[in-house]
Amino acid sequence: MNKLKFLRKLAEKNGITKKEANKFLNNFIELIYQTFEETEEYKKVTLTGFGTFGAKYRNAREGKNPRTGKTIYIPAKKVPTFKFSKLLKIFLLNKIFIINFFNILK
Repeated sequence: MNKLKFLRKLAEKNGITKKEANKFLNNFIELIYQTFEETEEYKKVTLTGFGTFGAKYRNAREGKNPRTGKTIYIPAKKVPTFKFSKLLKIFLLNKIFIINFFNILK
């Protein structure tokens, strides 16, 4: 599903316009970005029943250039992470039948 289809469904479900749904989604994404900009600490944003947005520090290491096979230096960096919640993993893997997924989260 692309962003446009997602916004259409979000707008329908909440009785709002696509423009309002787009504003909500953009604000949500911006808030996650701002959370990680506030400090150098590697913060997490956890949405119960959905997952956790985070960041981790990846150490510097040696690697190989896949084209030449030559050894190269890969610098240390901070990388984004996302971990699915246990409930969402179960839902996606169809391990159990969930009649109304969102009622469980309330």
